[in-house]
Parts: sequence; C-alpha cells; structure tokens
Amino acid sequence: VQDQKFSFDQAVEIVRSTQLFTTHTPVPAGHDAFSEDVLRAYIPHYADRLNITWNTFMNLGRFVEDKLDEKFSMSVLATRLSQEMNGVSRIHGRVSREMFQGMFEGYFADELYISHVTNGVHLPTWTSPAWQALYKKTFGDDFLQHQSDRKLWEKIQDVPDEEIWKLRQQHRKELFDYLRRRLGEDLKRRQESPKFILRTLETLNEKTLTIGFARRFATYKRAYLLFNNLDRLSQLVNNAKQPVQFIFAGKAHPADKAGQDLIKRIIEVSKMPEFTGKIIFVENYDMSLGAKLVQGVDVWLNTPTRPLEASGTSGEKAIMNGVVNFSVLDGWWAEGYKPDAGWALQEERTYENQQFQDELDAESIYNIFAEEIVPHFYDRDEKGIPHKWVSFVKNTISGIAPEFTMKRMIDDYYHQFYNKLVSRSTMLFDRDFEGIRQLSSWKRKMIRGWDSIETVSVRMPDSTRKPLRLGENYIAEVVLNVNELAAHDVGLEILFGHKVNDEVKSLSFVEEMTVAGVNGNIVTFFIEIPTLQAGVFDFAFRLYPKHPLLPHRQDFNLVKWISQ
Repeated sequence: VQDQKFSFDQAVEIVRSTQLFTTHTPVPAGHDAFSEDVLRAYIPHYADRLNITWNTFMNLGRFVEDKLDEKFSMSVLATRLSQEMNGVSRIHGRVSREMFQGMFEGYFADELYISHVTNGVHLPTWTSPAWQALYKKTFGDDFLQHQSDRKLWEKIQDVPDEEIWKLRQQHRKELFDYLRRRLGEDLKRRQESPKFILRTLETLNEKTLTIGFARRFATYKRAYLLFNNLDRLSQLVNNAKQPVQFIFAGKAHPADKAGQDLIKRIIEVSKMPEFTGKIIFVENYDMSLGAKLVQGVDVWLNTPTRPLEASGTSGEKAIMNGVVNFSVLDGWWAEGYKPDAGWALQEERTYENQQFQDELDAESIYNIFAEEIVPHFYDRDEKGIPHKWVSFVKNTISGIAPEFTMKRMIDDYYHQFYNKLVSRSTMLFDRDFEGIRQLSSWKRKMIRGWDSIETVSVRMPDSTRKPLRLGENYIAEVVLNVNELAAHDVGLEILFGHKVNDEVKSLSFVEEMTVAGVNGNIVTFFIEIPTLQAGVFDFAFRLYPKHPLLPHRQDFNLVKWISQ
C-alpha cells in the first residue's frame, strides 16, 4: 500500500495469493486474541497506513464482522489473509472446519476449503544412530533419499528377531544409564533425602517394561489419567514377575497452574513407598531428554481429551525407534494405528461427562496393560526373545513409520498447497499484477450489485400435494434479475438435507443448476435430477459469486438464499 501504491483490497489479494495458514490446535489458549483497547494503545496507526477505517482494520481479526465487542483474533487475521488453510491431522482438519465455520456464513463446516496435512518428524534428528545404521544396512545406503518408499520399510520384517530385540534392549539400557546420572542430580537439587534418592536409583531396572509419557503438561493431555485408581496402578508396577515402570517428563506453561499441579501430583505419587523408583518424573524436559525417552522406552503413552490432540509428534518420534504406541485414537494416532502394531482407546466418546469418560479410559488403560501389553512383553522363548513383542515392533516400523516422516509431510504440503500457491500467484502477478487488479475490481463490482439481485420466479414440485417417489425426476426452475451484474458472475445450486431438531446439521447432497436462458438482466436456472434416496428432504437454493480467478468458494464469501 505504501511502497507500490496498491489499494488495500489489491494488497490483500496479493498477500492472500501467497499465504498458507496452518492452524495448530483446537485449544482456545492456543489462539491469541486482544481487546480493542490494547490494539489502540500499541498499533493505532496501522489503519491509517493501510488507508482504511479503524473498523475495517478491526474486522480483519473479528470472527463476525462489525461485532464491536469481539476481540481481535490472530487466527482470524491469519485466515482472512491466507488463500489456503490446514489443520495438522485428519481429525484436526475436521475440528478446524467446525471451529472456523462461523466466519463463513451460508456454508456448512464440511463444505469449507480448510484441509489437513498430518504432521511428520525429521527422521535423521530423532532416530538413534544405531537404528539409522540398521535402516541403511537393511534398506540401502541411500535410504534417506527414498524414505517415502513404503516397500523399503517392509524389509524390516526380514531382520532376525534377535537383532531387533538386542537393539531395543541396548536403547533401554542407554536410557537408564542416562536417567541415573540425571535423576541423581535432579533429586539432590530438589533437596530430597539421601534415603529416597538411593531407593529411587536402586529400584530403576533396565530389564523392566518401561512406559514413557513426555510432553507439554496442558490439562487436556490428561497426565493424571494413570493415577485415577492407585490400587490398580500399584498392582501393575509391583508385579514381582512382570513389573512395569513409568517415566514422566514435561513442562507446564508459567501461567498454567492446573498443568503445574499435575506435575506436583506426579511427584507426590512418585514419593509414595509403593511407587518409589517405579513412577519417575524427570525435570527440565528438553530435546536431549526427549530423544533419550523416544529411543529408550518400550511403550509411548498418550491420553489426550478427544478431540483436542491436534496431531502430537512425540509418538511419531518413538515409532522411528521401534517404540510401540498406546494412545487415544486422536491426532496422528487415529491415522497411524494398526492392529498388532500398538494399542488404542477408541476415538468416540462414551460419556459427555468428562469425569465419567476419564474413569472409563483409566480402567481401559489398566486392563489393556494387564491383559495384553505386559503379557506380550514378558512372553519369552528359551533364548529370552519375546517374538510377539518384536512382531509389534516390526509392524510399527514397516506399517506406520513411513507415513509420518517429515519427507512425507513436506511432499503433502507441496502437492496440496505450495504448487497451487506458486502457480496461482505467478499468474495473478503477471503483466504488472493484471490478474490482481482484475479480481479486486470484480469483487468490488459484486459487493455493489449483490443486494440488487431479485427473484423473479421459482418453480419446483409441491411435495405436500404429491410426494416424489424413488426414481422420479426432481425438476426446478429459478428466474433471477441480476440487474447490474452478468449471468456469468453468479452460480446457483440446490442443497438437500435432513433436519434434526428443526435444523439442517449436514448436507445430503448439492447439485449445481445450469443456466437455461439469458434475456438481458433476466437469468433462468434449471435442474432435473432423479430422486435416488427415499425420505423427506429439506432443500434450499443458494446463490454465490463465480469467477475463474477465485481459488475456492469461501475466498469471496457472498451468499444469498433464494426462496419462493
């Protein structure tokens, strides 16, 4: 606006055509919003610099335009100034469409352009040198250049079970050597008693089934879930023949007292005599500790509140090292889970009451540990090899790991977004931004003329007099006076849906109507479609702007509903 003298509307088109907004969480705390007085205090000059009114500037960050009491949301701003938008897993894409639906009045959530690319992790960073060496030996020296080739990963099935198990034991030992050094220092710094420190370090056992839980301590991660029934937990960790130990690590936001209280509770439990050395909390979670944990534990545990886990990547780091996951089917695990390659709690909630859901999930966790995970780990042959467990490790590597590398993620971004953005922006910027000027001018024309569109007539079947039968054709005709606009500027479609409690929650199907005739400003739309589904449908006619330079429908969110 200032340097190249574009109008604000043109500048928005330029910026949007090169932007992708990746939204990272459905948790409200992850979406910063500021009151108007804060913006007036710190950036009162922005509107003037952009040659727009203060209200127009505020609308850039409002969920609903002209809603004066609404805060300025940075996520809404990013949405308004980006051509494309995505969540970071399949479920999170759906949740994001539902979250942002209010910005796109006239469209159902599942119609929105918001898509998803599931997060991946950088294999060379998070996979241990020993595992990388095995991968190169098994898959080929140029494996990293071909890590998207699923067939390469399947070769892990040919590696002897003894070799896989030896590697897993080696990494668990390395983890406990590291933990003994780090825990000793941590406990001394916390001024714990010498007796407690010695008992904790002596109880650590590198041959015991080890479960890892390490991440941000936000309350929705439900780190407390394992402690819902301490008697059941005690039975697990104190089984003399088949013991289990849990290692926790993580940090809470300085302003998140609930998260800090979770850490405090874990430390309290770890000091109880029956849990000393068997429930461990490691302080000062960082990349070094994170790497040791995702390489050294046997099971990676994740228990988020559905559907608040946008993606989660710690479990993806673990699978690269032959660690088996046990998680709620949320975030990436809803796409990654495969039978005989990990364990899962179902995606669907059973209870609306979160306390009841927590109780059910906790009991399910105890049962799966006791009935499946622990027996598989300790079921050994005469050489001490747990073949069933190793099969889970192999299936994890061959069937899940290749889907969650950063290479796959970046490929997805290119195919779904980057190539599209580069192609469209190049076309719009060509010949001194001719496409930008054309699109901006057309949008201004549409805004001026949109309210002048008039309904001349609507013809459709009267289902109250003669209900349509299965296979009969549904015929409708709508005649509009578009006044100062042209026939090619608008599209008309018919939407069919079922009402639930007097509201259509989702669409059954949508069909675009064809232009049957144009007589000056009068445009006739027509449709004839067979009735393929039985039942009573509600339907409506939706008018929308059309232009070949629009990247998708919600890029220009004008909607008019046509009634009889």
